[in-house]
Amino acid sequence: MQTIGPTTKEDERETNILLVEDDEVDVMNVQRAFKKNNIRNPLFHAGNGLDALDALRSGRMPGDRRLVLLDLNMPRMGGIEFLRELRADPELRHTPVVVLTTSNDDRDRVEAYNLNVAGYILKPVTLANFIETMAALNRYWTMSELP
Repeated sequence: MQTIGPTTKEDERETNILLVEDDEVDVMNVQRAFKKNNIRNPLFHAGNGLDALDALRSGRMPGDRRLVLLDLNMPRMGGIEFLRELRADPELRHTPVVVLTTSNDDRDRVEAYNLNVAGYILKPVTLANFIETMAALNRYWTMSELP
């Protein structure tokens, strides 16, 4: 797992964002969108579901407030498999997850919602739309009462 951006003791009160994404271009788009929207939440990165579970279980993500941004199509452990494992873990089952994917497949959408995702968002094609989407997500997690 890679930490993107600085973390401090104060960050433990903030919502820590775990981006589970294997595509480096999409990782860079999220970073750019955070910077453009002045989103200061600590951003962590895992390239697949196995690494993400390890990061969450090991405590390498500081703080109590967490949100996962999850791609579905990844090697080693995809997003749906990750969600199944996450929801089966008594310590992690209440972790909020927003799917951020290119999959417009109704089966993926239904399965994700059956696994209690907080949202299902198709990745925007343009950087401008990606920036707008991240701004909307930031408003959502800022207003939400996350566990």
